[in-house]
Amino acid sequence: GDLLPADGVLIQGNDLKIDESALTGESDHVRKAPDKDPLLLSGTHVMEGSGRMVVTAVGVNSQSGIIFTLLGAAGDDEDDGRDRKGD
Repeated sequence: GDLLPADGVLIQGNDLKIDESALTGESDHVRKAPDKDPLLLSGTHVMEGSGRMVVTAVGVNSQSGIIFTLLGAAGDDEDDGRDRKGD
């Protein structure tokens, strides 16, 4: 399936099913429709159907971007200081 590159709201869909396991760990595909559960998140995959969405966030402001930023911040806390200039 196609990888969603941005967060958005589904405005038109045709039997759309999304694999959100990269974010939630849930292996079941999630059915999305404009009137029921229209939120689409970056980093998820379209498994069936088609649709159109209005993009609401990209890059570091998207859901996957926030997660990657937090993971990067956690890695900085574990730095022992040997790589810093001036030490």
